[in-house]
Amino acid sequence: MANVQIYQLLVRHFGNSNTTRKPHGSIVENGCGKFNDISTGALLSIKEMGFTHVWLTGVLEHASGTSYPGDLADPEVLLKGKAGSPYAVKDYFDVSSDLACDVSNRLGEFEALLDRVAKAGLVSMIDFVPNHVSRSYQSDVRPDVDFGTGDDRNVFFHKDNNFFYLDGDGPLVLPSGEYLAEAEVGKVTGNNAVTWQPTEYDWYETVKLNYGHDFRLGGDVTALEHLVEVPDTWKKMDEVLVYWQKIGVKGFRCDMAHMVPMAFWKWAIAKARSRDSSVYITGEAYDQDPMKLGTGNVLHELLSAGFDSVYDSETYDVVKGVYERGKWANDIDEVLWDEKRLHQMLRYVENHDEVRVASPRHWGGFGSKVGMAASAILLGIGRGDTLLYSGQEVGEPAEGSEGYCSDNGRTSIFDYWSLPELCKWANNGAFDGGGLSDEQTLLRFWYANFFNTMKLPVFSCGGVYGLNGGNLENESYGRLGGETSSGHWLYGFLRYTENEVYIVLVNMHPVETMIDVVVELPESLPGVDRWSYNLYKSVKIESCEVIIEQLELGGI
Repeated sequence: MANVQIYQLLVRHFGNSNTTRKPHGSIVENGCGKFNDISTGALLSIKEMGFTHVWLTGVLEHASGTSYPGDLADPEVLLKGKAGSPYAVKDYFDVSSDLACDVSNRLGEFEALLDRVAKAGLVSMIDFVPNHVSRSYQSDVRPDVDFGTGDDRNVFFHKDNNFFYLDGDGPLVLPSGEYLAEAEVGKVTGNNAVTWQPTEYDWYETVKLNYGHDFRLGGDVTALEHLVEVPDTWKKMDEVLVYWQKIGVKGFRCDMAHMVPMAFWKWAIAKARSRDSSVYITGEAYDQDPMKLGTGNVLHELLSAGFDSVYDSETYDVVKGVYERGKWANDIDEVLWDEKRLHQMLRYVENHDEVRVASPRHWGGFGSKVGMAASAILLGIGRGDTLLYSGQEVGEPAEGSEGYCSDNGRTSIFDYWSLPELCKWANNGAFDGGGLSDEQTLLRFWYANFFNTMKLPVFSCGGVYGLNGGNLENESYGRLGGETSSGHWLYGFLRYTENEVYIVLVNMHPVETMIDVVVELPESLPGVDRWSYNLYKSVKIESCEVIIEQLELGGI
């Protein structure tokens, strides 16, 4: 599946027009976006920007501080923030009551949203959270597919247990107090913390799911590839995928996929594709995480297991490091030139786990224009899938404290909130950009033009040739000040097919303009017979400017 372009939106925030924004505020005080707020007009606008998929984040029922008839609030000791973490799933087979206008018809409202997404020509995605569940997990929709009811709780690990059980005596003491439900039988946290007293830095609100491998033995899970009977947890998680596929979900973003055995993924993805061959599956994964299950590069292993794409956090870190840690644009080449990384990784400048590029405290504090430069590189250099997080296109800064995580430069996923800059585009449900400044309107237009340009065959299917390596000694390749070699702030590459060649040049510098840039081009390009260039000249490139230009082919 080529050229997948994902627009991520947290349903809780996206349609919320409440401007109170009280830190730690309740749903009554701060409001909450609903399924019904994501109108046909909003979806068509997303489609017109060039996106193919919509990732509806935070849909599944999760532990929350808000009560509803027949659905009491969770104990405060379990919660991060008033709204709770969307990744502390309380029922895999239900949606959050917070997101419904009529709570008794919440699933019907979600299905109506899926229908609107499809009619707008977009593909719907939701989260699949296989590594952990809320400590309060209990499915009302499918009580026959519950977790832990048949476990042997006297042992830390058993192949067919759903959870891992703590040795010794309780009670379980969480950062804000005892959790009485685990006074005698305690469970390991979602981030593998084997302790009766997890810290505030642990995923203490969740419990780790057991896929038939004792994680204390390390990452070698090859034994699972030879099982005659798959573990109980595998079967239950397949039921989750079956359920949402039948309802009409067409894609899944798999949370912390590297912490789940590859053998499960091969088995589960094959079954999911037997039901819908077009289902899109992407994975959040980090090869450097010591909790990964695998003996090689876990990103490559996940792709081999059947994922369409996996996160490319390493290239993201290098690009961000140009602004924060003294990295050079040349350093991008050290991590990027790998066929899988170039063409099968999912790249982003923002997502719900990362800081906002327009945050005054991150990315050098230079504002939203840096996002254009970073996007042109991260999202434009390969054929891999791309992601934009709602608010990025209008310069959402996530400035100030929202609640649980204080002022950390991220839009909180734990609190009831609305996005001040995105609200200007939403314009009280009109989704026409009526409240945006001229600068924000131009920024959103740039992103729309960029994502639609990325649909051209030369970008969606073409080859890549990096220009920095061949210009290290080129004094006219964007050198600034007293720099003795090129490639600190300028990054360039060619995208090409047999009949088309585009040059992309990005001045990553947040302030300085580059004057009289000259680019030394390669003598030949694979498969391009009419290539006749040796130099490309540009008068100047403004700070954070992106040049995307088609080169006229000549010669024979």
